[in-house]
Amino acid sequence: MLLPKKTKFRKMHRGRRRGDSKGQTLVQFGDYGLKSMDAGWVTNRQIEAARVAITRSIKRGGKMWIRVFPDKPVTKKPAETRRGKGTGAPDHWVAVVRPGKILFEMEGVPATDAAEAMRLASHKLPLRTKFVQREGVH
Repeated sequence: MLLPKKTKFRKMHRGRRRGDSKGQTLVQFGDYGLKSMDAGWVTNRQIEAARVAITRSIKRGGKMWIRVFPDKPVTKKPAETRRGKGTGAPDHWVAVVRPGKILFEMEGVPATDAAEAMRLASHKLPLRTKFVQREGVH
């Protein structure tokens, strides 16, 4: 699963979810992409599940890029713990996704196969997504 090797700080504020993606809004590496239509957090487990769904669907043909990385730690307090005493220990990692961000890219497969693979991957993600093609690809 994806997680940073080392971070400057163990814990991070939750942040805001408003606004569109600042960058990574175009398909740059492959021919086809999966674009986010919502804002939210995507966990490292969800990214891995989507990756497995794509690779199984295209049967190891073509090439795939993961354009999101979970670099934000999310903390959780132990079960049956009273409130207070600060935030809990880091529990898992998430990638902050805003509308318009490309999550996955792919090339080397027909458009119908790529669309089906991205559809299967989108079912593993907690966001609305859209299948997109690079400019000039038919």
